[in-house]
Amino acid sequence: MASLLMANGISKSFGERVLFHDLNFNIDEGAKIGFIGANGAGKTTLLRIIAGEDDCDGAFVKNSALRVVYMEQTAPDSDSVTAFEYTLSVFSRLLEIERLLEDVRLKIADCPTDELIRRQDELNNEYMRGDGMVFRAKTRSMLQGLGFTREETDYPLSKLSGGQKTRLGLARTLLSDANLLLLDEPTNHLDIDAIAFLEGFLAGYGGAFLVISHDRYFLDKVTDSTFELENGTITAYAGGYSEFVKKKAEALEAAKRRYENTLSEIKRIEGIIEQQRRWNQERNYKIIDNKQKSIDRLESSLEKPFEQSERIAFRFPPAKRSGEDVLFARGLGKSYGGKCLFKNADFEIKRGERVFLLGPNGCGKSTLYNIIKGTVRPDSGAVSFGVNLTEAYYDQNRSDLSGGKTVIDTLWDEYPKMVQTEVRNALASFLFRGDDVFKTVDCLSGGEKARLALLMVMMTGANFLLLDEPTNHLDIAAREALEDALAAFEGTVFIISHDRYLINKLATKLLAFEDGSINTYNTNYDGYMELKSGRAPSAVRTEETPASAAKEDYLRKKELQSSLRRLEARVARLEAEISEREERISALHDDINSSGGDYERIMELTADLEEEEKALDAALNDWETSTDELEGMRGQV
Repeated sequence: MASLLMANGISKSFGERVLFHDLNFNIDEGAKIGFIGANGAGKTTLLRIIAGEDDCDGAFVKNSALRVVYMEQTAPDSDSVTAFEYTLSVFSRLLEIERLLEDVRLKIADCPTDELIRRQDELNNEYMRGDGMVFRAKTRSMLQGLGFTREETDYPLSKLSGGQKTRLGLARTLLSDANLLLLDEPTNHLDIDAIAFLEGFLAGYGGAFLVISHDRYFLDKVTDSTFELENGTITAYAGGYSEFVKKKAEALEAAKRRYENTLSEIKRIEGIIEQQRRWNQERNYKIIDNKQKSIDRLESSLEKPFEQSERIAFRFPPAKRSGEDVLFARGLGKSYGGKCLFKNADFEIKRGERVFLLGPNGCGKSTLYNIIKGTVRPDSGAVSFGVNLTEAYYDQNRSDLSGGKTVIDTLWDEYPKMVQTEVRNALASFLFRGDDVFKTVDCLSGGEKARLALLMVMMTGANFLLLDEPTNHLDIAAREALEDALAAFEGTVFIISHDRYLINKLATKLLAFEDGSINTYNTNYDGYMELKSGRAPSAVRTEETPASAAKEDYLRKKELQSSLRRLEARVARLEAEISEREERISALHDDINSSGGDYERIMELTADLEEEEKALDAALNDWETSTDELEGMRGQV
């Protein structure tokens, strides 16, 4: 397999700080590489260097066919450009060809020449080779897959949120004609359905990609090799994230054994030297000299394994034990602006359960979370709590952090009875050391703010934790530390999360937003997906999820609804195709009428017209069959 890009001795420093040094790696055609490392290790900087947006020491050897695109992080503000138009502009050449074709058509209509007709043929051929017939439909499909409604695609850029603009940047990157995509946290701002769409796209993508992500489930789905940037160097591993974890542990253990064995051998030889010195004979000094050379050789090859990166010491010790019943929700309902988010929602949470709330963006997860917090009133129903309950809330927006305060004052103001040593020790356990404690909150990175907010939750001693996207902005090491702490937590946890790896590891129960209802599943994420597909969960508490007539009926309806959506999308595509073919047929009629006595040209246009009319007939027949099927299916749902 040919190499797209080879890095030779790539180094980058900022002042006295060396970010990485003498990196050597290779990216082959079609490679699907996950790029991991701690926050601040330099992953984004390296992607920018590969894309040519930052400079470095060292050099790249690039294949002449390399077309690299770096994922745009956000779209600009504009009142005149819509989300669809901005995304479509990635096909700038096709849009230019359309303008050129229209210009040539007008010129031919005015004064046809052989040169103009040749030019029209050239442009038409290039347009067809570039998927000119479908690029608008591809753009619509991409935006829909990444979570945009049809209405939102027509919004001006100035009306979009930061997360929506980031998704537009991702859409443009995926629609580009690059053969190497550089993706920086592409699953940020995506719900689970959109992440699944992205996984499907990347699984079928023929080019190569290098993707930075802390989403371990996603990495396992889409990558077949892993680059780890640690201690300023890159190590490549075959396999996705889970395979990387296993191979890294094996490599670290082997390195430790080599190190310890080498130290033992050096110590053994030193003993021989000491013994030879005691004998104090001339031949003994020859042996001593030879043995010392052996020690020098061993010491020159001695490599101490890298110490593991410092881990956050998450601990959530509840101050007291709650009652068996933690929370009851009965008949909950909530609507906004005439849109029903959910109704008649009934569920309960027991002590010791780890409950995850699932659903697409905008379905009402945060609203339910705020109803439980008491900051939003439901339209109907009520929430009641058990006895001896103390709650603590983690807000993904971290609105409880004051931007002007220092890190140490933020914690100390909450717990004024603590002495400075206690406050600094608590902060040190979350990797805020030295002058870091005097940073103001508004100067912290997203990951640092998340660590500070989680520390404040930890300090409460609560026995019921409500966490809204707690792993956002945390690197993999921090996520794993949080998972370990939550697994050992003796209280009760209610979590909103799109982190499927976290859900699989911890969940004892899922609450899923589905068609305006909130349904309960006693399983983890993989078990939930198997249930949705109509299969019993294969390895996750199957005894807790018995099949029932009601559940089978529910699953049948879900499958029908899924088929209905696919058929609706097909009908929409056919309608767009019919409209485009009718426009081309009209244009061909105009061309024929304006061709004068050019018999050869008229014959060519007539042949094109016959092909278009045949294709239109086929599309109309397909549309008629599909609409009949659609109407029949709607009657079943």
